[in-house]
Amino acid sequence: VQAESILNAVHLEAYRDTLVATLSHGQQRQLEIALALAGAPRFILFDEPAAGLSPTERRDLVAILNALPKHIGYIIIEHDLDVALRVSEYVSMMHNGRLFKEGTPQEIEADPEVQEIYLGGKHG
Repeated sequence: VQAESILNAVHLEAYRDTLVATLSHGQQRQLEIALALAGAPRFILFDEPAAGLSPTERRDLVAILNALPKHIGYIIIEHDLDVALRVSEYVSMMHNGRLFKEGTPQEIEADPEVQEIYLGGKHG
């Protein structure tokens, strides 16, 4: 029952009888989240969970992370700023190995320096 619940949480319920080697890269990343959840963690560290994912898989990842139970805390290290801003309550940004900006996703996205360096000046 717990395994079914976890597979549902990471959108893999239809693949419960599928060999891991036949899952897509994105599905394997979802399975990694399921494995972490199976340990009933209080905290998870995600290291570039969106790396190598298609746009559709990135949207699935965002939905999965946003639906994690609120009692599970997490830190996400992510180069995809769009993903990071969509799944975080608070953001600390690094640039050239140093702390660059900190704030809510809204504050980060509205910051002129962030817009210029990371968002190509396209937001605002």
